[in-house]
Amino acid sequence: MTKRGDRAWPLWPIVPIYPYGQRRTLRREIIPNKLWLFEQVQGIFYVVVPIRMTVIKLAGGGLLAFSPVAPTRECVRLLRELEAVHGEVKYAILPTVTGVEHKYFAGPFAQKFKQCQMYVAPNQWSFPVDLPLSWLGFPAKRTHILSDDPSQTPFYDEFDYATVGPIELSVKPYTEVAFFHRETRSLLAIDAILSIPLNPPEVVAQNPLPLIFHARDSALDPLQDTLENRLKGWARITLFAFYFQPEALAVPSLAQLFKDARKSPDKSQKNYFGLYPFQWKENWYESFETLRQDGRLIVAPILQTLIFNRDSKAVLAWVDQIVQWDFQQVIPCHFEAPVAATPEMVYGAFDFLRRPDDQSWSGFDHRLPMGDLATLGQIDRQLTGGKSE
Repeated sequence: MTKRGDRAWPLWPIVPIYPYGQRRTLRREIIPNKLWLFEQVQGIFYVVVPIRMTVIKLAGGGLLAFSPVAPTRECVRLLRELEAVHGEVKYAILPTVTGVEHKYFAGPFAQKFKQCQMYVAPNQWSFPVDLPLSWLGFPAKRTHILSDDPSQTPFYDEFDYATVGPIELSVKPYTEVAFFHRETRSLLAIDAILSIPLNPPEVVAQNPLPLIFHARDSALDPLQDTLENRLKGWARITLFAFYFQPEALAVPSLAQLFKDARKSPDKSQKNYFGLYPFQWKENWYESFETLRQDGRLIVAPILQTLIFNRDSKAVLAWVDQIVQWDFQQVIPCHFEAPVAATPEMVYGAFDFLRRPDDQSWSGFDHRLPMGDLATLGQIDRQLTGGKSE
């Protein structure tokens, strides 16, 4: 029986995001005795999404962990159970330099599994001051930078990988590494590509409070745990996660709030949820359907508008490498997994970067409504001073 203390994460103040000091871990076996997913949740203001570690059994015995999650006692116990049968964790991979929600678990994970060799994406940095990796919890003698030549790694007989970046951003560069496991024909991705499920993932549904919280249309509405509200809440969480402020979310001005309160104090919060003065428009679900694209592989709008459009040639060259691999499923670190997919499907997800001509290219998927992208566009202009690639 899992005790509350087994889910404790005492390092949560370093990155103070939900669920803070308590993190459940869900282990799912995807391929018997070969591939497992370890899933937790994370978010801000109850906007919670899965975060995922993929564990694969090596042909010669032992395990490889791709993108570690928080090594709580529960998580460590679940992984020790696999070690008892399949051998120790030999390698752990940190495939990103910008994903803070991934990076700050890797050092503590390496400290828990003292026999594993840690391999990290190149161009690592820390904010606000660049610090040596050893100062961030990475064991100096067991931490290695993923080289440009995958054949130099001890796991090359089973895995290939390709690196994109550094893509220069306004503060620090972006780098991401995608892995391919030949035996299971699995593409392991971090943030670049994903699929949005219609239903909330199991790890999110374990604690339905965020789902039913966002299903409310009014701060006065009671929390009701129904299937309809779970689906409704998940759709709205997805819109928040990708757009920050989708067009279907009206944000009244303070003047309007005071005006409404004077007219009818009892009704001033009727259409607002929580403590936040937001109001969903009637057509909000259409925005979710457009974003989801029937569960097809997509590139997150945040990456489209704020990162990948900075260097489309480098990103497309990286995609060209990836689609040479004969994978049949994609395992992203967020949202749905695994996703049945072919190289052609991954190639098509990046069509937004392929310019039919310089005049019509704008660096994002034209199937996404401009209104939903407005907030991300404002951020992009602030970061670039109105300049693009």
